Amino acid sequence: MKVAIFGLGYVGTVTAACLATHGHEVWGVEIDPGKVALVDAGRSPIVEPGLDDLVGAAVRAGALHATGDDAAALDGADVSLVCVATPSSAQAGTDLGHLDAVTASLAAALRAGPGDPGRRHVVAVRSTVPPGTVERLERRLAAALAGTRRRVGVAMCPEFLREGTAIADFFAPPFTVIGAGDDDVAATLTDLLAVPGRPVHTVDPRTAEALKYACNAFHATKVTFANELGRIFRRYGVDSREVMRLFCEDDQLNISPRYLRPGFAFGGSCLPKDLRSLLHLARVANVDLPLLAATLQSNAVCVNDVVDRVVAGDGHTVALLGLSFKPDSDDLRESPSVDVAERLLGKGYEVRIYDPIINPAALTGSNRAYVQTRLPHLRRILTDTAADAVAGADVALVSSVDPAVLAALRAAPPARLIDLDGRLGGDLERLPGYEGVAW
Repeated sequence: MKVAIFGLGYVGTVTAACLATHGHEVWGVEIDPGKVALVDAGRSPIVEPGLDDLVGAAVRAGALHATGDDAAALDGADVSLVCVATPSSAQAGTDLGHLDAVTASLAAALRAGPGDPGRRHVVAVRSTVPPGTVERLERRLAAALAGTRRRVGVAMCPEFLREGTAIADFFAPPFTVIGAGDDDVAATLTDLLAVPGRPVHTVDPRTAEALKYACNAFHATKVTFANELGRIFRRYGVDSREVMRLFCEDDQLNISPRYLRPGFAFGGSCLPKDLRSLLHLARVANVDLPLLAATLQSNAVCVNDVVDRVVAGDGHTVALLGLSFKPDSDDLRESPSVDVAERLLGKGYEVRIYDPIINPAALTGSNRAYVQTRLPHLRRILTDTAADAVAGADVALVSSVDPAVLAALRAAPPARLIDLDGRLGGDLERLPGYEGVAW
């Protein structure tokens, strides 16, 4: 393909050089004449191991060019990749000024070109942008090209390049993500960017835009998490490097997809207690752990949000389907569902609870003591069947996927159904009153 790459910064230069080695004709578009001169001389405008050699070889082969002329780059081009900077704004948002400038110049160059009614030019954003940006870009290009023969498809293709290993990352990415609502656009970008043997995921543009934020936020969180543990453990004579070495060997819970599924708050007999204990150790040692402290606060916000959503709606009869802190357990200690029930009862709501496992008579020890303190009238509000809990309810809060629960919801769906688990299935998610707790 002929590919125009707007922006010869870090992402743009790496992408341009790597695509050129695959046999594509690549034109880098850059407003900085110094960068243009460097690339035309076969040198990289950024420092990255191996990139000078890659740029030089591609330029000598006639596969890589640099220019400040949008029209020359777009003449006959199949794809434009937008790789401009999206820095923080003065208000800490995303400054899309460079993207807007490229959109305007792209539209002007495409409009001035002859166009081919049988071909569609594909524009893909590689820069990190807020969800909805690609849709806005598509509307602007469509308006600018109205009345011409130009046809344009727009997509989001986030990059996953690390400085220092960018070339290796380009040729061996974790996956390729194509955020496109059009199959032909997705096919074109898959042909261009997919790497043999690596998965390709075609999603809607907003998912692709959000994914890059999710990845970088998690990376930042991991660094902060390890540093906070280092600060506290050092005060207690512990080598945190050894702790984290062993921590990372656990690929069943720690370094795994476990606990990374959006849903309701955490609870149980371990996580809240041990996190509070760790924060107590920090206070004793006069060590500040803002990330871990905020974890408890954020967990409380999850519970607050569910209660607020119930209160904001109509009706005063609530079916709470699932009471333990997680499915297939009768442990009610620090269950967020118990907290929700207690608070709704305190606000005067009629609450009916069904849990396929919970039997008040069988609860023992600290589990029983906890329930007697928080929900002393559990026997009165616990129903024998899921159907009894759902009958006549205005809203259902669902954390159980027990077959009886699913059957009761299908037979008599309430006006509102708030899914706390995310595994209810397509038919229930298509109900008009369905709401996901975090989606």
